[in-house]
Amino acid sequence: MTRAGLNLDRLAQVGAELADEVGFGQVTPSALARHVGVKVQSLYAHVANAQELKTRICLLALEEMADRAADAVAGRSGRDALAALTAVYRDYARQHPGRYQASRFQLDSQTAASSAAVRHSQMMRAVLRGYGLPEPEQTHAVRLLGAVLHGFTDLELAGSYAHSSPDPGESWTWTIDSLDRLLRTWTTA
Repeated sequence: MTRAGLNLDRLAQVGAELADEVGFGQVTPSALARHVGVKVQSLYAHVANAQELKTRICLLALEEMADRAADAVAGRSGRDALAALTAVYRDYARQHPGRYQASRFQLDSQTAASSAAVRHSQMMRAVLRGYGLPEPEQTHAVRLLGAVLHGFTDLELAGSYAHSSPDPGESWTWTIDSLDRLLRTWTTA
């Protein structure tokens, strides 16, 4: 990449690619400067600091996942929508492990409120409305789904299921079926 090609969007894209190669935690302005073949001072003409760089990579990942999720859940409901939405996250994590990790970077509240994180929440809640969950149960269910989804995916990415039977895909299907049964029979407190 030439210096003329540097801008914040391009640095976020290259940073996301680097995150997939070496891990999100290893992406720093210095590492990115080495990767693109410039001095770190040249990078600071486009990005203020490591926090801004990581935020931009997070926002890129959230946008990519939201676009995929919106396409996946369109026209679906119930278990079908649940399976489609959760598959997007699992597949994205396997295809882009660094970006997936970046998507969980802690954003400040103002940035989060104007990011694709809002679309993720809206899609999750739309799926859950198909199960007839009122508040506050809907919020509990969002947290439950997030915990199961991220927990399973993190363990799978770490290789925890690599040498055991059954295949993780079977466990994933079983998990989605179990979540669907739970959501269909959810009782309010």
